[in-house]
Amino acid sequence: MMTGLFLFQNDLRLHDNRALSLAAQEVDRLICVYCFPYSHSHQRPFSIRSIGQARQQFLLQSLACLNKQLTNQKQVLLVLFESPLTALPSLITRFDVTALYRSENAGYYENKEWQLLEQRYPFLNFTTTATHTLFDQAELPFKLSNLPASFSKFRKLVESQPIQTSLDHIAHIPPPPSQILDMRVNLPIEPQAPSHNSFCGGEAAGIEHLQRYFASQQPSHYKQTRNALDDWQSSTKFSPWLALGCLSARKIIEALDAYHNRVEKNSSTEWIKFELLWREYFQWYAHCYQKDLFMFKGIKNKAPHTSYYSERFRRWCTGNTPYPIVNACMKQLNLTGYMSNRGRQLAASCLVHELSVDWRYGASYFEQHLLDYDVASNWGNWQYIAGVGANPREHRHFNLQKQTEQYDPSGIFIRKWQGNTSDGNLDAVDAADWPLHPE
Repeated sequence: MMTGLFLFQNDLRLHDNRALSLAAQEVDRLICVYCFPYSHSHQRPFSIRSIGQARQQFLLQSLACLNKQLTNQKQVLLVLFESPLTALPSLITRFDVTALYRSENAGYYENKEWQLLEQRYPFLNFTTTATHTLFDQAELPFKLSNLPASFSKFRKLVESQPIQTSLDHIAHIPPPPSQILDMRVNLPIEPQAPSHNSFCGGEAAGIEHLQRYFASQQPSHYKQTRNALDDWQSSTKFSPWLALGCLSARKIIEALDAYHNRVEKNSSTEWIKFELLWREYFQWYAHCYQKDLFMFKGIKNKAPHTSYYSERFRRWCTGNTPYPIVNACMKQLNLTGYMSNRGRQLAASCLVHELSVDWRYGASYFEQHLLDYDVASNWGNWQYIAGVGANPREHRHFNLQKQTEQYDPSGIFIRKWQGNTSDGNLDAVDAADWPLHPE
């Protein structure tokens, strides 16, 4: 009997999961594994050491939902608190695994570990299948090395490309080896029903939100409301489920097409696809530039005029800067794990251009706390703001006063999140806070 191992990463779902479907077809027994996120601090000095509470809760809810679905098929999710490079070898040996499967991943370090496993076990079959993007790499109308330098150019090339139909929910998954049941790690949380103003992790909650959103009139007004700083109905809110792969991007496109056929197609509904194509661009951007996604000079080999000021960074993290709208955004993030797209642009612009702090520290802080952390979207957008990425301009610098007047004219958002409670200071008069120049 052939035993396979499936490594869940950014694909915590049973619908439209081509990678898992392939594994289910090819093996007699299947080990389903998830390796809990771990620190990259040994690789990046600005890295986080643990993920924030809200992000962790959403992830645990998503894993519990996935495990429940697997249990319904007499399977089980083995959750390990080690990296794949450390955890998988013992499973390969103990259960005589002959084939390993996973979904394509835009993360440089995740791919590096998979490659090291391939080198360590050249006699095993390793299969990677695209599930996190709208297009397979082979479907792109250009070679990955020729990725367009800007989103606008990318969009013009791909927006008319046909998108594959999503797969149905996987109906049958081979059982695990019997001994796996003794190794199962119980998760400390069970999924909860999503409310109107909070996120609940998992495929079931994601699909429910998708259906509820397109059953409303909100898509028809998305373009006018999407920049709201703190309103559940103003934007699609798909991103947390997309980031963990609880929802498939293709599934969203199909729901959007159905809305077009059933209700209407206008500039707002088309903007939803526009945003999904932005996400798509950053996925392939990460695949193309790999480790450069984390480099101070980005992809342009031009250093920003920033450094690392520990006191400024600390104040930015805690929402204690001279900029009330940024303070409000950061406090919202710290408590909920959510920040609007507009808020992220303002917070990032503040850190880089007002506080002159190395953009990578901000990207790492977002990685720690955002419910919808996605390596490609997060780091790609930070490079864009810092002027070292896909931005055709030198950088993206927002006037925070004008942005406040435009998006929070009555100060409702700032008051709600106590953005006006800054102590008025910025720098410490201490040699310990002298700027540290990045390598």
